[in-house]
Amino acid sequence: MQKILAYPLTVIYFLLFGLALALFHPIQWICFNLLGYEAHKGSVALLNLCLLRCTHVLGTTYAFNNPHKIPTDKPLILVLNHQSMNDIPPIIWFMRKHHPKFVSKIELGKGIPSVSYNLRHGGSVLIDRKDSKQALLQIAKLGKYIEKYHRSAVIFPEGTRSRDGYPKKFQPTGLKTLIKNAPSALIVPISINNSWKMLGYGKFPYGIGNRITFDVHKPIENHGNLDELIALTEEKVTSGIHAPK
Repeated sequence: MQKILAYPLTVIYFLLFGLALALFHPIQWICFNLLGYEAHKGSVALLNLCLLRCTHVLGTTYAFNNPHKIPTDKPLILVLNHQSMNDIPPIIWFMRKHHPKFVSKIELGKGIPSVSYNLRHGGSVLIDRKDSKQALLQIAKLGKYIEKYHRSAVIFPEGTRSRDGYPKKFQPTGLKTLIKNAPSALIVPISINNSWKMLGYGKFPYGIGNRITFDVHKPIENHGNLDELIALTEEKVTSGIHAPK
């Protein structure tokens, strides 16, 4: 019965999602080209709040648990597990004061209203996963960018999303590159739960009635042995991932 109900709700969700992307594309263009960085950043935050709200049609709710006072005058490296594309709007909205920028696959840089525009112009980097040299150069560029402007980089070190909620082993090369190029950055581990259930039936229909949680762990100072830093970060992220039910 739940799956049957999911079909019409998913159609409504897709219509609202597409409408939000189409509406905010010209708004982003105006903000970026005429009003500057802060206006563009604000438009992106509001877009992602709208995308988050669209999922309420599916009965999706969110909990973003951050008990830590994370400074806004230092660069951050946000390290998360990855379960679906629905991980991204809550990160952009709830961490908006930290100016999150993404390491994204190059395919997302064109063809998607609002999303592609922001990835190309908002400070994120696009990597070709088939070209490791290009990918590392772009990640290094992002590290230097957040170091200079005190913004945050978002990276999913698993490399690809988990389709069943179980964490994948970190692929450390990209994270190492970020850490080396943003030496004053705090490393902020974040654990995501239940986002994978949105795609529990596949791409259509979406799963309904899910509660997605984000748990922000205590930031880690960026000093000491690099491999030990990454191992500690992975431990923190995976410790907050609940066994799928």
